[in-house]
Amino acid sequence: MQKAVFGGGCFWCLDALFRQLAGVSSVESGYAGGLDPHPNYESVCSGKTGHAEVVQIEFDPEQISFDDLLATFFSSHDPTTLNRQGHDVGTQYRSVIVAQDSAQYEAALSCIAALNDKGLFDKPIVTEVLKKMPFHQAEEYHQDYFTRHPEQGYCAVVIGPKLARFRAQFASRLKPT
Repeated sequence: MQKAVFGGGCFWCLDALFRQLAGVSSVESGYAGGLDPHPNYESVCSGKTGHAEVVQIEFDPEQISFDDLLATFFSSHDPTTLNRQGHDVGTQYRSVIVAQDSAQYEAALSCIAALNDKGLFDKPIVTEVLKKMPFHQAEEYHQDYFTRHPEQGYCAVVIGPKLARFRAQFASRLKPT
Protein backbone atom coordinates (compact mmCIF):
# COMPACT_ATOMS: atom_id res chain seq x y z
CA MET A 1 0.00 0.00 0.00
CA GLN A 2 1.08 3.57 -0.69
CA LYS A 3 -0.17 7.00 0.34
CA ALA A 4 -0.90 10.15 -1.64
CA VAL A 5 -1.93 13.60 -0.39
CA PHE A 6 -3.98 16.05 -2.48
CA GLY A 7 -5.67 19.37 -1.81
CA GLY A 8 -8.09 20.93 -4.25
CA GLY A 9 -10.56 23.09 -2.37
CA CYS A 10 -12.82 21.77 0.35
CA PHE A 11 -11.65 18.38 1.54
CA TRP A 12 -15.23 17.10 1.65
CA CYS A 13 -15.29 17.05 -2.18
CA LEU A 14 -12.04 15.17 -2.69
CA ASP A 15 -12.92 12.77 0.12
CA ALA A 16 -16.21 11.86 -1.59
CA LEU A 17 -14.59 11.40 -5.02
CA PHE A 18 -11.52 9.37 -4.08
CA ARG A 19 -13.59 6.99 -1.91
CA GLN A 20 -15.28 5.83 -5.13
CA LEU A 21 -12.12 4.56 -6.83
CA ALA A 22 -11.18 0.89 -7.00
CA GLY A 23 -7.78 0.40 -5.40
CA VAL A 24 -8.30 3.15 -2.82
CA SER A 25 -8.57 1.55 0.62
CA SER A 26 -8.95 4.64 2.76
CA VAL A 27 -9.36 8.41 2.58
CA GLU A 28 -8.74 10.79 5.48
CA SER A 29 -9.52 14.49 5.46
CA GLY A 30 -6.87 16.66 7.05
CA TYR A 31 -4.41 19.50 6.81
CA ALA A 32 -0.92 19.82 5.30
CA GLY A 33 1.49 22.44 4.07
CA GLY A 34 1.55 24.71 7.09
CA LEU A 35 3.69 25.47 10.08
CA ASP A 36 1.36 24.99 13.06
CA PRO A 37 2.16 21.59 14.61
CA HIS A 38 -1.44 21.22 15.88
CA PRO A 39 -3.81 22.66 13.29
CA ASN A 40 -7.55 22.45 13.66
CA TYR A 41 -10.42 23.49 11.42
CA GLU A 42 -10.89 26.89 13.03
CA SER A 43 -7.20 27.82 12.85
CA VAL A 44 -6.80 26.55 9.28
CA CYS A 45 -9.91 28.47 8.14
CA SER A 46 -8.39 31.65 9.57
CA GLY A 47 -5.74 31.40 6.83
CA LYS A 48 -2.98 32.04 9.38
CA THR A 49 -1.51 28.53 9.70
CA GLY A 50 -0.44 28.07 6.08
CA HIS A 51 -2.19 24.69 5.89
CA ALA A 52 -4.40 23.54 3.05
CA GLU A 53 -7.41 21.28 3.39
CA VAL A 54 -6.23 17.96 1.94
CA VAL A 55 -7.05 14.28 1.75
CA GLN A 56 -4.62 11.49 2.47
CA ILE A 57 -5.35 8.47 0.32
CA GLU A 58 -4.11 4.95 0.94
CA PHE A 59 -4.06 2.99 -2.30
CA ASP A 60 -2.88 -0.26 -3.81
CA PRO A 61 -0.54 0.62 -6.70
CA GLU A 62 -1.29 -2.76 -8.30
CA GLN A 63 -4.93 -1.71 -8.67
CA ILE A 64 -4.60 2.03 -9.29
CA SER A 65 -1.47 3.96 -10.18
CA PHE A 66 -0.34 7.30 -8.82
CA ASP A 67 -0.72 8.62 -12.39
CA ASP A 68 -4.39 7.55 -12.31
CA LEU A 69 -4.80 9.38 -9.01
CA LEU A 70 -3.22 12.47 -10.58
CA ALA A 71 -5.67 12.26 -13.50
CA THR A 72 -8.55 12.04 -11.03
CA PHE A 73 -7.19 14.95 -8.99
CA PHE A 74 -6.72 17.28 -11.96
CA SER A 75 -10.17 16.49 -13.34
CA SER A 76 -11.84 17.06 -9.97
CA HIS A 77 -11.10 20.76 -9.47
CA ASP A 78 -9.78 23.87 -11.23
CA PRO A 79 -5.99 23.76 -10.79
CA THR A 80 -5.60 27.18 -12.45
CA THR A 81 -7.17 29.27 -9.70
CA LEU A 82 -4.85 30.46 -6.96
CA ASN A 83 -6.15 29.97 -3.42
CA ARG A 84 -9.73 29.32 -4.44
CA GLN A 85 -12.20 26.73 -5.66
CA GLY A 86 -15.56 28.19 -6.62
CA HIS A 87 -16.91 30.14 -3.66
CA ASP A 88 -14.26 28.72 -1.31
CA VAL A 89 -11.55 31.39 -1.09
CA GLY A 90 -8.31 31.38 0.92
CA THR A 91 -4.94 29.67 1.03
CA GLN A 92 -6.54 26.70 2.78
CA TYR A 93 -8.37 25.94 -0.49
CA ARG A 94 -5.31 26.00 -2.73
CA SER A 95 -4.47 23.27 -5.20
CA VAL A 96 -1.61 21.24 -3.75
CA ILE A 97 0.06 17.86 -4.02
CA VAL A 98 2.20 16.70 -1.11
CA ALA A 99 4.49 14.12 -2.68
CA GLN A 100 5.31 11.20 -0.40
CA ASP A 101 8.57 10.39 -2.19
CA SER A 102 10.76 11.55 -5.07
CA ALA A 103 8.85 9.40 -7.60
CA GLN A 104 5.54 11.09 -6.72
CA TYR A 105 7.22 14.50 -6.78
CA GLU A 106 8.63 13.94 -10.28
CA ALA A 107 5.38 12.38 -11.52
CA ALA A 108 3.37 15.39 -10.28
CA LEU A 109 5.72 17.90 -11.93
CA SER A 110 5.72 15.89 -15.15
CA CYS A 111 1.91 15.66 -15.16
CA ILE A 112 1.56 19.41 -14.67
CA ALA A 113 4.02 20.12 -17.48
CA ALA A 114 2.19 17.73 -19.81
CA LEU A 115 -1.22 19.23 -19.00
CA ASN A 116 0.11 22.75 -19.55
CA ASP A 117 1.74 21.68 -22.85
CA LYS A 118 -1.52 20.14 -24.05
CA GLY A 119 -3.39 23.34 -23.21
CA LEU A 120 -6.24 21.47 -21.53
CA PHE A 121 -6.91 24.46 -19.28
CA ASP A 122 -7.47 28.08 -20.30
CA LYS A 123 -4.76 29.25 -17.89
CA PRO A 124 -1.54 27.73 -16.53
CA ILE A 125 -1.82 25.26 -13.67
CA VAL A 126 -0.90 26.82 -10.31
CA THR A 127 -0.96 23.60 -8.28
CA GLU A 128 1.75 23.64 -5.64
CA VAL A 129 3.90 20.50 -5.46
CA LEU A 130 5.50 19.97 -2.06
CA LYS A 131 7.90 17.38 -0.78
CA LYS A 132 6.69 15.14 2.03
CA MET A 133 5.60 16.97 5.14
CA PRO A 134 3.33 16.17 8.06
CA PHE A 135 -0.30 15.29 7.47
CA HIS A 136 -2.66 16.22 10.31
CA GLN A 137 -5.96 14.37 10.41
CA ALA A 138 -8.99 16.66 10.57
CA GLU A 139 -11.60 16.40 13.25
CA GLU A 140 -13.77 13.27 13.17
CA TYR A 141 -16.88 15.15 11.98
CA HIS A 142 -15.07 15.98 8.71
CA GLN A 143 -14.36 12.33 7.84
CA ASP A 144 -16.56 10.87 5.07
CA TYR A 145 -18.71 13.97 5.43
CA PHE A 146 -20.69 13.63 2.21
CA THR A 147 -21.80 10.06 2.95
CA ARG A 148 -23.01 11.08 6.39
CA HIS A 149 -24.61 14.41 5.34
CA PRO A 150 -25.74 14.24 1.68
CA GLU A 151 -28.68 16.57 2.42
CA GLN A 152 -26.46 19.34 3.90
CA GLY A 153 -26.56 22.41 1.61
CA TYR A 154 -22.94 22.34 0.37
CA CYS A 155 -23.11 18.59 -0.15
CA ALA A 156 -26.37 18.72 -2.10
CA VAL A 157 -25.51 21.74 -4.25
CA VAL A 158 -21.75 21.31 -4.84
CA ILE A 159 -20.59 17.78 -4.05
CA GLY A 160 -23.61 15.81 -5.30
CA PRO A 161 -23.47 17.14 -8.88
CA LYS A 162 -19.65 16.94 -8.93
CA LEU A 163 -19.81 13.32 -7.77
CA ALA A 164 -22.38 12.45 -10.46
CA ARG A 165 -20.12 13.91 -13.19
CA PHE A 166 -17.13 12.11 -11.67
CA ARG A 167 -18.93 8.74 -11.64
CA ALA A 168 -19.85 9.17 -15.30
CA GLN A 169 -16.32 10.21 -16.32
CA PHE A 170 -14.51 7.50 -14.32
CA ALA A 171 -17.10 4.69 -14.47
CA SER A 172 -14.46 2.12 -15.43
CA ARG A 173 -12.35 2.95 -12.36
CA LEU A 174 -15.06 2.86 -9.71
CA LYS A 175 -15.43 0.30 -6.95
CA PRO A 176 -18.16 -2.25 -7.62
CA THR A 177 -21.44 -1.32 -5.95
